[in-house]
Amino acid sequence: MTWHADATLLDRYASGEIDHARASSLEAHLLACAECRTAVAGRVDNDRLAATWHEMEEVLDAPRPGLVERLLLRLGVAEHLARLLVSTPALRLSWLVGLSVALGFAVLASHAGQGEAGMLVFLLVAPLLPVAGVAVAFAPGIDPAYEIALAAPMASFRLLLVRSAAVMASTAALAGAAALALPDIGWVVVAWVLPALGLSALSLALSSFVAPLPSAAAVASVWVVGVLGSELAAARRLGTPLGIGQLHSLAFDPAGQLCFAVLAAVAALVIAGRRDVYELGRTP
Repeated sequence: MTWHADATLLDRYASGEIDHARASSLEAHLLACAECRTAVAGRVDNDRLAATWHEMEEVLDAPRPGLVERLLLRLGVAEHLARLLVSTPALRLSWLVGLSVALGFAVLASHAGQGEAGMLVFLLVAPLLPVAGVAVAFAPGIDPAYEIALAAPMASFRLLLVRSAAVMASTAALAGAAALALPDIGWVVVAWVLPALGLSALSLALSSFVAPLPSAAAVASVWVVGVLGSELAAARRLGTPLGIGQLHSLAFDPAGQLCFAVLAAVAALVIAGRRDVYELGRTP
């Protein structure tokens, strides 16, 4: 080492009074000169040094918003709420990709199927996706941020409703986009909306009595058996193959749609009446 920084230069560096070029040159020298490092250490204000390290830690250690979180922020969702929402398993990119794949297969089946059979596949699958999403929106054992969400400064019931609404909205958007790719676009392509709302609300209401996943599985099973059973009964009665001609399931006619709207309203009343059960994670 042929030179050392003089005291004036070190004083100006420690107080932040030199330009970037000289500061960079001095810092390169400090890396190789233990004597100058010792000299400058006694000149740096400890409070300023601590503040600098704190700012660096915030930049380096702070989690960077993912794609879904950035989208929520662009839509005007508050930062703290967006952070709680993206921790929802049913709002993660992997889950949304899985939903897209499932809907894609349903659309392909509607193109490959004969008559209304292909359409039946889509109408059977679409209402089940939000049911599955709502089931895991606040399910212990699936959500890795479950305990953190409970500790968040927000009522658990409100957080559950916000998460469920977000899951319903994202799933409805994906299913709506998939419906536009169906071979025959008519009123029947939206016949899944009210069943999805009714089944999701029912699953959420039942989760105040039993665990979320079993309640969702029970609702999904009843839906599949009911729809396929009514279609098979109609096909047997008419002597036609399943799905040939028009859909015969009661779920997709006006009376069935009204029933699902009523079911959603009744389930909402049950959820509101049992809101205390959802607080503090006291679901079964």
